[in-house]
Amino acid sequence: MVSLKDIAKQAGVSVCAVSLVLNGKYKNRVSDTTAEHIRETAASLHYEPNMLARTLKTNKSHTLGFVTDEIITTPFAVRIMLGAQEAARKLGYILISMNTNNDKSLERQEIATLKRYHADGFLYAFMYHRVVDVPSVLRSVPTVVVDAEDAKHDLPSIFPDEFGIGYDATNRLIKAGCRRIAYFGSESGIIAQPQRLAGYRKALHDAGMNDDPQLIVRATEHQNADERAVDLLKVAAPDGVFCFNDVRASSIYAAANELGMTIGKDISIVSVDNLPNITDALRPGLTTIELPHYEMGFEAVCQLVAMIEQRDKPDIKPDQMFRSSFDTDDTFTTMHGSIIERDSVQNAPHGNE
Repeated sequence: MVSLKDIAKQAGVSVCAVSLVLNGKYKNRVSDTTAEHIRETAASLHYEPNMLARTLKTNKSHTLGFVTDEIITTPFAVRIMLGAQEAARKLGYILISMNTNNDKSLERQEIATLKRYHADGFLYAFMYHRVVDVPSVLRSVPTVVVDAEDAKHDLPSIFPDEFGIGYDATNRLIKAGCRRIAYFGSESGIIAQPQRLAGYRKALHDAGMNDDPQLIVRATEHQNADERAVDLLKVAAPDGVFCFNDVRASSIYAAANELGMTIGKDISIVSVDNLPNITDALRPGLTTIELPHYEMGFEAVCQLVAMIEQRDKPDIKPDQMFRSSFDTDDTFTTMHGSIIERDSVQNAPHGNE
């Protein structure tokens, strides 16, 4: 078994430095360059920490509970869990996932099970952005809310910048030269709808353009979207459309095809989600804003470990480059989406996908 002494000898540093780095407590004591060298050396020697010894010494299990409504069964939102897993692995923690299927009784049971196994902290995660009442049992332990907002504004919460998404999508169309920009929105009551609409309106206002009520249309996802998309293009005659999500963008594609319009020439389209099952099927390719699911999961674990270990947030980097940035106040963190450029916008730049 590889020991800390073996790593120290190979890396040319002290055993104390190795211990600090591998336990995530090196901030202001070991340089980032040396810390990375130590981690690389440990990996090359196939070092595996003795978790039982660590637990007995610190009274910490180095286990994180990931309690979710239905993320595990949702292809696009599962990236939250993948980001969380990577951060947990880099910080020496194990992530245990529990799917509740929106069953509050099952949720209580799963949280109780994780607490019996001495989980050090919890991620309370959701498939889409909403305000949530966090169970009281989670308020007494380190907990971070993911893709949702704590209704009491007490717990750290990480979620997409919906206003910024609406603003950026609309601004992309403005920069492409569009002057009659429509918003094809949602009839659902979720947070994203009014906030993305507000971002759309602000972008128009900043560009000196008025929002025409005729250009704002909402539709359900499955029942009337195709019909309303045709009406929008025929009656309002937009030259650009910001779609609430990729599903609604597919309805605009169908309507444009029915009306003999060429997407990317007669009309430009920007959407939200970047769902492969939709974007891979649409021609021309759909320019869309990717929600920061992976980034939210990664950042959530970093914040949670900082709470558990009562220290500054760990300075670790993901293996894949983050597409999005974020803003943080005392409690809430909003993460920006990133535009994935394809060919549905007139004069769209290439090579950023």
